[in-house]
Amino acid sequence: MHLISNRNDVLVTSRQLAQQHYENFPVGSLLLPAHLRDAVSIIYRVAREADDIADEGDASPAERLQALKAYEDELLLIQAYIQPHTATMQALATVCRKFALNVQDLLDLISAFQQDVSQTRYQTFDEVLDYCRRSANPIGRLMLQLYQQDSPQYRDWSDQVCTALQLINFYQDIAIDLNKHEKQGRVYLSLDELATAGLSIEDVRSQRCDMVWQQFFLHQLLRAEHYLQAGKPLGRALHGRIGLEVRLMIAGGERILAKLKHCQGDIYQHRPTLTAMDWPIIIWKAVFKQ
Repeated sequence: MHLISNRNDVLVTSRQLAQQHYENFPVGSLLLPAHLRDAVSIIYRVAREADDIADEGDASPAERLQALKAYEDELLLIQAYIQPHTATMQALATVCRKFALNVQDLLDLISAFQQDVSQTRYQTFDEVLDYCRRSANPIGRLMLQLYQQDSPQYRDWSDQVCTALQLINFYQDIAIDLNKHEKQGRVYLSLDELATAGLSIEDVRSQRCDMVWQQFFLHQLLRAEHYLQAGKPLGRALHGRIGLEVRLMIAGGERILAKLKHCQGDIYQHRPTLTAMDWPIIIWKAVFKQ
């Protein structure tokens, strides 16, 4: 009875956590079928807690990595069909068994959080893409598995959409990420592309916003837009609630991209976000246009 009580507590707090945070996957969406809401909330809770370990508080890098290793060890137990130790991971194990989830997708998420602790710079865009593969793409893949819509083509489209949304988030949060990881800050722009454009990390830190930076920034946006458009067929291929959810996410990404283009590289003083005024446009596009 004690274990059941713990699991019920985990479900309640997971739902509350999901409702209190905005993320790029539908943790508390009314579009989610009732039978998936607890499962998505549990997955979100694990991801949110691990992300906070990597970013929040005053722990040292070694302490953060040790805490994340504990999450990784629990997931490896689940992957091996062995009962994990904590109530949260026991609830997650139940979800993984019920929906036949690929635990490797969850392990990839943890590896991305571990990387956030140890790596703050990316030499090439391929390194950035590899981070997206583990930090964003698993969410889309897990959603496909939960909806029983997993297929190679759907996974490919989903990866394109999730990568695009992650890149868009990077470009929104350039100024915010510079304040993470102590004084060093994180930069998800590739160093070789910055150098080719005649730019440096110091230019980003000093909020350079001349034509050179604007052209570089526009190139980043157009490439993210390419990924988003490449994955766009997924929204129409999937029927019902999940299809509408995907179309809303794509339309939201397109809206943020339009705002990023409009600010002409000045994302330091004018971080674009979605407001109440944007949602009628997003919903119209998701329902009638995409």
